[in-house]
Amino acid sequence: MTRSRGALEQAVLRIVWTSPDGMTPGEVAERLADGTAYTTVMTVLSRLHGKGLLERVKEGKAFRYRPTLSEAELAAERMDADLRGATAPVEVLSHFVARLEPDEVEELRRLLRRSAP
Repeated sequence: MTRSRGALEQAVLRIVWTSPDGMTPGEVAERLADGTAYTTVMTVLSRLHGKGLLERVKEGKAFRYRPTLSEAELAAERMDADLRGATAPVEVLSHFVARLEPDEVEELRRLLRRSAP
């Protein structure tokens, strides 16, 4: 099974997010368990580091990679970029809110009240 580069990057990020101490390429490759080559995992980790999504610390002959952002922080950054890049951001927000479950709408209201000046 082949994955797009973006899908593999997401899979690797999900794995690294599970380890508070970070992970080596070998540990990530083991957790992928789909036959992805070690060198491919190293390349993906290096790309994610280059994008600023992972930090790395030398550990023996390898690096240990840790996320620079939590999953929630990265999702919020992406949502913000998508919203700010839209030609009609209010319409985007409207469509987003329309897809929320009632409990999510209530949580959003609570968050908005809490962040109001």
